[in-house]
Formats: sequence, C-alpha cells, structure tokens
Amino acid sequence: MRFSIIVVCLNAGEKLNQTLDSILCQTCGDYEILVKDGGSRDGSIEGMRRDPRIRLLEKPDKGIYDAMNQAVPLARGEFLLFLNCGDLFYDASVLERTAERIDGMRAEKEGGFEADFGNSLILYGDTYSARNQVMIASPARITGLTCYRNIPCHQSCFYSAALCREKPYDLRYRIRADYDHFLWCFYEKGARMIHMGFPVASYEGGGVSESRENRKRDQEEHRQITSAYMGAWELVRCRLFMLCTLAPLRRFLAESGAFSGVYHRIKKRIYGDGLREGGK
Repeated sequence: MRFSIIVVCLNAGEKLNQTLDSILCQTCGDYEILVKDGGSRDGSIEGMRRDPRIRLLEKPDKGIYDAMNQAVPLARGEFLLFLNCGDLFYDASVLERTAERIDGMRAEKEGGFEADFGNSLILYGDTYSARNQVMIASPARITGLTCYRNIPCHQSCFYSAALCREKPYDLRYRIRADYDHFLWCFYEKGARMIHMGFPVASYEGGGVSESRENRKRDQEEHRQITSAYMGAWELVRCRLFMLCTLAPLRRFLAESGAFSGVYHRIKKRIYGDGLREGGK
C-alpha cells in the first residue's frame, strides 16, 4: 500500500467525518485510513463514516503524540501522513500528485538515487491556513536555519514509514514532539526532504501550541530541542539572524488576520525567486 493516513481523535464531533470525507474523495485509491480514538464519548465514533479503507483503533492514550505512536506500528502504507480532526486535504488530487512525484523519483533512481531512498524520505508541500484564509509557503529547501525558524506544517508532510517506526514521538514534549522528530530526521537520519510545490493540507489552526497559555512551554521546548540537535555556533548564528530580521514583527504579520495574506504572498514570491533559507 502506498499511503497510510493517520487520524487521531478524541470527542471530535463532526470534525472527524469532515476530515475523513476529504480523504475518501481522493482520486488516488492506493491508501488506507487509520483512525486512532482515545475513548470518545460524544458519539463521533458511532457516527463515523464507514468504508473498507478505514480501520479503527480504540485504546486509551496519554495524548496526541502517544496516540500517534500507537497507530504507527499498525500502518500498512509505505508513506505516512498525520491529518488531525478538523484538518483537510487541500483538494482531491493531493495523493495522486504525491504518488506521481514518488514514481518520478523512483524512475530516476538509476541516475544517482540510493537504493533505499524510500525508507528515508519526507515529501512536503504548502499549507492553506483556514483561519486566516491564506496560503502558507513552505521553504524550497530545508536548511539548519529553516529547522530553527519554522519547519513545514506537520499535516503537509509525507514521511517514509520507516522514519516513524525507527523513532517514535518523544512524549517528554507535549507541544513540539513533531518538531523534535523532524529535526531528528534532518540532523541524525539525514533524510531527503523534497518540496513538492503544491498545497497538501488545509490547516484548521487554533491547536494547543497556539494558545496563549502554552506559548511559554512552546518556547522552552523549542530551546531544548534545538540545543539537542544544533551546535553552539549554529545556534548563535540562528538567534542573531532572528534578532536582526525582526522575528517578532514577522510573526505578528504572519498571524494577523489583517496582514497575513500580504505577508504570505510576499514570502511565497521570495521562495519562488530562489530564497533557500525558508521559514517565517
């Protein structure tokens, strides 16, 4: 099987079916959906869409990252994508276009791709912000500065299943375990990271990491994770860059309902013109 789409839920209500519908309408049929439910009591599981491609795992968990860890060993797909309840595929062609990209890379394997490249690969795209109604451009190339500043949205990344099996999400991090995993893939595993150049997910926004009360913890986890993977000089250079480029102002513009559209259009244009340092 080509793709496993993992949907983690707990009392998700109608958002569960909205997410499932966006998967079930894909023009590429080579996928399965693995729904991991932590014990919903709102009737969402009883009212869940029924389809032979949907498998359900009902088991208590310690949160979203623990639920994802429980689901990964059961996934049959070669590539995994985690789509949270309320998040959607951007359109019906996402899986088809991703499969075409993978097949194209395989066809070129004789031209230099290592034999096992499919076991250490992340394909990522752009992300539509449903909250701000703007397209968020992903970096054309992942660098150390990209990793420090802002990696691609987790819901827009297709991971080789082997990467997720080798390193589960670290439950010490309540907000940034996916960030920790991405940096591990980049720094420790040396995974190939390919920007596909089209939108993958429509991101609902408003998650736990975005709440005001969790911003401090989010910053502390960012500090811990970057210190674990980056050298001291690289960290100094990244922090100086953020200071000199007015990172707080850019964050405000990126998240502002009034200015985010213009900000992300400019960022997309810069990426298209060849900027390789990515992030916001």
